[in-house]
Amino acid sequence: MNRRRFIQLAGAGAGLTAFAPFIVAGPKTDRGSSMTDPFHSGRKFVVAHRGASAYAPENTLPAYELAIKQGADYVEQDLQITRDGVLVCAHDAVLSRVTNVEQVFPDRFTEEVVKGRKVKKWYIHKFTVKELKQLDAGSHLGSQFKGVTIPTWQEAIDTIRGKAGLCPETKSPEVYGKLGFDMEEMVMTLLKKNGLDQPQPSNQSTPMYMQSFSKTSLLKLRNKYHVKWPTLWLFAVNTKWTPAMLHEAKESFDSIGPNKKDVTASLVKQAHEIGLKVFPYTFISGEEKPFKDVRTEMSHYLYDLGVDGMFTNNPDQFPRSAG
Repeated sequence: MNRRRFIQLAGAGAGLTAFAPFIVAGPKTDRGSSMTDPFHSGRKFVVAHRGASAYAPENTLPAYELAIKQGADYVEQDLQITRDGVLVCAHDAVLSRVTNVEQVFPDRFTEEVVKGRKVKKWYIHKFTVKELKQLDAGSHLGSQFKGVTIPTWQEAIDTIRGKAGLCPETKSPEVYGKLGFDMEEMVMTLLKKNGLDQPQPSNQSTPMYMQSFSKTSLLKLRNKYHVKWPTLWLFAVNTKWTPAMLHEAKESFDSIGPNKKDVTASLVKQAHEIGLKVFPYTFISGEEKPFKDVRTEMSHYLYDLGVDGMFTNNPDQFPRSAG
C-alpha cells in the first residue's frame, strides 16, 4: 500500500483524534465464547498485522490498542534489538521509513553501496532505547499521530496482555546473532519475566503465537526452550510448495504462513491432511483486487479455500462467518 492510500484509510477509518485513535474504532467483533488459545479453538482466528495498521501507525501502542478494540485474537509485534540490548517493536531494521530519524540524528547513518549507489541507513541496532524514544513514529501517517513513539516489547506486552494474544516475530535473528545478540534467549527471558513463556492457567487470557521466517529461530525456541505455544513458519512469496516441504514443516511446527498469492485449495487440503494449519499474510484494504473489498477477499480465503486464519491490517473487517 502506498503512503497516500495508507493516510486516506487512517482518516476515513473513523474520525481519529491525536493520541487516542483507539477510542473511535469500528465495531468490535466477537472473539467467541473464550479468548483462550484461539489457535486450538476450532474456529477461524485473526492476527492484527503490526496492530490495526490500516488506521494507526504500525507497531505502535495506538495500533495495538485499536486492534484490541476491533476484536483481534492476536496482535503482532515485529521484534528488533537496540544497541543497549532491548527488544523493541518495529518491522524494519532501519528507521527512516516510519520515523523522523534523518532530522533528529542526521549524522548517525551507516553508508552502504546498493546496486552501485551510496545509500544512508539508520539501523535500530545503532541506537539506544532512550534515543529511539526521541523519534516521532506516528506523523508519517498523519499529524494526529505526532509524538507516537516506537514501543519496547515490554510496553507492548503491558498494553495487550489479558485483552488479546501476542504474536511476536523474530526478525533477522541471524543478523542480530552476528552482532552478539541471542534474540531467542532475549525473547524467552522477557516472556518468563512476564509469566508467559509456557501455557499455564495463570496466563490463559494472553495466549502466544510464535512466528518467524527463520526455521533455525523457531527450532531453537522449540528445542532449546521447549516452547509449547503454537508456532508459525513463514515463507516468502512465490514459494513452490511440495509435499516434502509440508512434511518438513509438520516435523517441528504447528502451522505454515505462506504469502496469500501462493495459497490454493490444494495446498490447504494437503496441509490439513497432515495436521498443519494454514495462516497466510497479508490482507489489506486497498490491495484486495480482484475482490470488491478486503472483507470479501478474506471470506474467500477463509471459507472457499479453507485457511484457518490470517494476518490483516484491517481486523475490523475480519469475517467471523461465511456470507
